[in-house]
Amino acid sequence: MGIKSFMGRRAEPEKIQSAPILISDYMSTDLITFREDQSVLEVMQALVNHKISGGPVVNERNELLGIISDSDCMKQISESRYFNMPVGDVKVKDYMQTKVSTITKDVNIFDCASLFYKHNCRRFPVVENGKLIGQISRKDILCAALEIRGQNWHG
Repeated sequence: MGIKSFMGRRAEPEKIQSAPILISDYMSTDLITFREDQSVLEVMQALVNHKISGGPVVNERNELLGIISDSDCMKQISESRYFNMPVGDVKVKDYMQTKVSTITKDVNIFDCASLFYKHNCRRFPVVENGKLIGQISRKDILCAALEIRGQNWHG
């Protein structure tokens, strides 16, 4: 009995390595930002006008100082009624959150989704070399997941 068609050892099939899906591909870069010396009333107006729930607070060098959100504004509204003070007399620096978790643009969206789950926040400012370069939200991660739903979930 002879060997009919011996081709030798076959090569392993090539594994296709997909590029990681990074938040830099989905983050927002055209941001509504606030200054710490702005009034909370101005912030409330901007949140309503732009249909957003919050935004980063930066200095003149675009360095992140904190975040102000609609819930921070709610706190001010509540306190103004209690102390019978006008809503517009307080500044962002008095109500913004200064302990802010940030992220870098090279984080995989799946890792970012896990961070959203663990930190229970709505947005992460994206910082590079101390400067604010963008923001990633839970909605951005949902959009990314829908876009890649037909692909393998490897990151």
